Amino acid sequence: MRARSGRWTADELLDLAEDTHHRVELIGGTLLLSPRESVSHQRAAARLAASLSSRAPTAFEVLEAVNVLVPDGLLIPDLVVADAAAAARAGATLHADDVVVAIEIASPSTKVIDRRTKPGLYAAAGVPHYWRVDLDPAPRLHLGRLAPDGGGYLDRTVGPGGSTALTDPFPLGLDPAALRR
Repeated sequence: MRARSGRWTADELLDLAEDTHHRVELIGGTLLLSPRESVSHQRAAARLAASLSSRAPTAFEVLEAVNVLVPDGLLIPDLVVADAAAAARAGATLHADDVVVAIEIASPSTKVIDRRTKPGLYAAAGVPHYWRVDLDPAPRLHLGRLAPDGGGYLDRTVGPGGSTALTDPFPLGLDPAALRR
């Protein structure tokens, strides 16, 4: 990472050499570095991606760790459900308008950002659904649907033994316990 002063832009971030030790996001002109994910985090992401991919209609595509442009920066959700046609046309980034669901798997280093900062950024970008996965002490899915006024997400939490019982954006019945063996 090079030294510089002032606000960063998404283009400047994308021009940096890939950082193999950190996930680098941009919020309000400031870079946010997070360590790479743990094995348990990656396992949960892979299981959730497989479950979503097997149930998603062809109009949607499930992608892992993709760059998403939001009005105040560039975020890298753990998973997204995106418009398949937009994903096929995309280069290095997806625009938030093409994301139907942004999913973050909270880890010790990201839980505050995932709970407090990112929901507001995704809501401001108009992303219809924001889901957060908490793995500890037991897997829980926080399923957020954008409020009619667009000011935030209305959440419903599903714990182990429960079911997401979703119909929007597509039917999905998932027990969060399936994300961890």
